[in-house]
Amino acid sequence: MIDSFLNMLANSSIGVAIAEDPVLFPWIEVAHVLAITIVFGSILLVDLRLVGLAGRDYPISRMSRAVVPLTWVAFIIAVITGSLLFVSNPVTYFGNFAFRAKIALMLCAGVNMAIFHVWTMRSMRNWDETPQIPLAVRFAGLISIVLWVTIIVCGRWIGFTMAPF
Repeated sequence: MIDSFLNMLANSSIGVAIAEDPVLFPWIEVAHVLAITIVFGSILLVDLRLVGLAGRDYPISRMSRAVVPLTWVAFIIAVITGSLLFVSNPVTYFGNFAFRAKIALMLCAGVNMAIFHVWTMRSMRNWDETPQIPLAVRFAGLISIVLWVTIIVCGRWIGFTMAPF
């Protein structure tokens, strides 16, 4: 069942156009890499503050308000461009370990973010402007950094572990 769905994607007009056009795939990939750069850079700013390694003079609430909207816009662009790259060769991507690892790690990053926002942020007013951040908050920031670095490594690894078109 999954094979027929993947083949349908590959044979779609979008999938064929991206796979066959000599410049479409590279331009989509450029947009994807730029979007991921913005996602990671903005997340890293907040996470380094959470861990206590940077921005100790800035309240986390202020920093988050400044960068999180940009993070979401860039993330949406990354998902759209990543999906377009996927449909160009879905059977090969789906069978690629680095691709599957990247998707699984993105889900883990989403769970980490959800846990952070649901539980940890509740007490933020108690520590938002203090230099000493609770251990659970620092741990969430560290986990986020590790996950996003690993996601980026897996993303780069995809290109080097796939057979060409």
